[in-house]
Amino acid sequence: MGFLAGRKVLIVGLATERSIAWGIAQAMRREGAELAFSYQNERLGERVIELAQRLDSPLVLPMDVGNDAEIDAGFSRIGAEWGALDVIVHSVAYAPREALAGGFVEATTREAFAVAHDISSYSLTALARAGLPLMQGRAGALLTLSYLGAVRSIPSYNVMGLAKASLEANVRFLAADLGPRGIRVNAISAGPIKTLASAGIAGMRKMLHHVEQAAPLRRNVTTDDVGNAAAFLCSDLAAGITGEVVYVDSGYSHVGMAFPE
Repeated sequence: MGFLAGRKVLIVGLATERSIAWGIAQAMRREGAELAFSYQNERLGERVIELAQRLDSPLVLPMDVGNDAEIDAGFSRIGAEWGALDVIVHSVAYAPREALAGGFVEATTREAFAVAHDISSYSLTALARAGLPLMQGRAGALLTLSYLGAVRSIPSYNVMGLAKASLEANVRFLAADLGPRGIRVNAISAGPIKTLASAGIAGMRKMLHHVEQAAPLRRNVTTDDVGNAAAFLCSDLAAGITGEVVYVDSGYSHVGMAFPE
């Protein structure tokens, strides 16, 4: 029996089998969790339904995290189907493509700033607000995904770095607010991974090569690495951990300088 047996988990942000959310879903299903998935729009819906079926998950529902009515409708359906919820995985981030290339000042408009923070950060609070009634008394957990760009300047990451900094602050405030109700909130700051989402960041290939050369483990992390850490953080094995940003990046974030071998 896996260490997530009996847990009911909603995963928000699955797009393809190359996404970090897919690695998390596989790890959690392996450990016995019952999974539900959401999708942003009809274009992604069929793909998410097919992936969910591969993990024996019939509960797949529309949920645009930028729309409070859709969020409320999604959690109402989860309540009707399951009656309770243990874990919410927030694997959502977005900024306009043109904001993720070139210099920070030139690329960052007021609109891009607002959109990046709304979808990438506020949506975690929106999910927590909507999911709270289903998680009461369940020793629940919320998990989100960040990146080193929240605390370091990364070429072309631009406004997304500011949004991730907001997201990490969000984790701390949610952890303090929800902790007395038995709900833990954490983030994983994953190293760069070649996914559909990261394809929109200029210089991703150079970034992957650099981390592979400089990280203590001399490799990039995989979606499986992140998935295993996520399963742990959302289980009773991590019952004393909340408000944390856990780095899963082959140790890169702790290196001040490295020379090619």
